[in-house]
Amino acid sequence: MRDFSQRDYDRLFLVVYIGGMLLIASHALWHYLMGHYEAILLPALLTLLLAGALFVRLANPGLHRMATYAVLISGYLLTAADLAAHDTQAWLWLGVPPTLTFLLLPLAPATLLNLSLTPVWLLLAVPIPMLWQAGLAYLTLIGLLSLPARLALQRRFPRRDSEQPDAQCDALSHHALALRLTAEVERGRALKRPLAVLVIHLPQLEMAEEQFGSHLLQALLTRACATIQANCRQHDLLGRERDSLFWLLLPDTGEAGALIVRERLLQALNRDVFAETGAIQARIRSEHLLPGDTLERFEQRLAAAGLKLLEPSP
Repeated sequence: MRDFSQRDYDRLFLVVYIGGMLLIASHALWHYLMGHYEAILLPALLTLLLAGALFVRLANPGLHRMATYAVLISGYLLTAADLAAHDTQAWLWLGVPPTLTFLLLPLAPATLLNLSLTPVWLLLAVPIPMLWQAGLAYLTLIGLLSLPARLALQRRFPRRDSEQPDAQCDALSHHALALRLTAEVERGRALKRPLAVLVIHLPQLEMAEEQFGSHLLQALLTRACATIQANCRQHDLLGRERDSLFWLLLPDTGEAGALIVRERLLQALNRDVFAETGAIQARIRSEHLLPGDTLERFEQRLAAAGLKLLEPSP
């Protein structure tokens, strides 16, 4: 499943604004048809407020916060008015404020605002003897409504143990690399998508520290990782398997695509020249997830490819 782009978020907010405006306008119309003329003024004014907020958002996206607050205020006022007007328990209206808040605000401020306003909504809607039970139900509702936002955050910022960087360069550590490879293999098999891995050996790293000191080793590592990252896609994953051995995970990439990336990396690394060692040398082999491959078998092939690259050139 692809991540939301900014255009997708803009469309979602547009749906929220238009849907909210139509709902409140329908609420005003319902009061008119029922003959509740004294209750028409608030939803009618809020409909105009939402129409103005929608116009401001479309005309000047930089003022989107003002439009968001206008929608929240409209929803809160209408909910408070209807809760106060009902003598019986209005459980349906209790779900409106947290739903609207999580739709319009990020996870942290939405959660804080919902928890802060919980006593207000409960006192307006629930008799005092039932506050305890209603409070538990309302907090459960907040927790359930926050799940999509938490899942989106986890998707955008994966767990720390699977994103732990190497101590010396901009690449995943050995442990994190193993976790991500496991996840990508499972994803590839489940979705029937190709997966390629480039095994990259940088032989100059083996002699850089010994002959020229840790300064040059760090410079080589930094430049090589930066060059590799700049010549692959954003969702490709570079990890350090050994001191001079790296794995570049290429999700949704077939054999031809992996070969193209390999040639591009060889050319790009060859353009990075150091006075002490010359151009960065690289030896790269490509491996692919085959039909019926298990994780263990694929890892064995990657390890064998790495050992082959570590052998001295004839």
